[in-house]
Amino acid sequence: MKAIIYCRVSTNKDTQETSLNRQEEELILLAKQCQFEIDSIIKEQASGYDFEREGILEVLERIKDPQVQALLIQDETRLGRGNAKIALLHCILKEGIKLYSISHNGELELSESDSMVLKIVSMVEEYQRKLHNVKIKRGMKRAVQRGYKPEMNLKNLGKASGRDKIEVPIEQIVRLRKNNLTFADIAATLRGFGYNISKATVHRRYQEHIESQDE
Repeated sequence: MKAIIYCRVSTNKDTQETSLNRQEEELILLAKQCQFEIDSIIKEQASGYDFEREGILEVLERIKDPQVQALLIQDETRLGRGNAKIALLHCILKEGIKLYSISHNGELELSESDSMVLKIVSMVEEYQRKLHNVKIKRGMKRAVQRGYKPEMNLKNLGKASGRDKIEVPIEQIVRLRKNNLTFADIAATLRGFGYNISKATVHRRYQEHIESQDE
């Protein structure tokens, strides 16, 4: 099983370099103790309140590798402080990654308060997903009820990835708008057919179209 080692100190002072190296040494020993194969060692000197850290962003990228199954840290505060820590814990645990720490000499045990906050965050995220799906279904239903026929009008229907559909179908936006759909409903309808588009983009493209017609 592969694991990532992540070390962090909060400042760039020379005295912190010793602490950074000590973290690395102790985490390498922990990896051997837990029989992990070390995938990578990521070290950085940055504030735990800062999200824009090259090291932690690299961690978030590496944990998407299915072969990486654990992250080794000195303790949870090395990931971050305050809300940054909670957000990062949520992102990491959501990927199914196990956390191991020196402070626990093995798998990390979250505090009761951290566990409670993470449960709340997960619940909110789940309801956001459900609400998003409801909005998509609502938009598609309203469009069809008003005479819109996606199988005839939407190009690339049935193709795999929505990410390839980067062009916005302005003619369909105009058609749906004429059927009195809101910009939010139009965006939700198009997302249901694989177009990665927001309400703001729909509104902007519609306005651009109207302005070009006026010219």
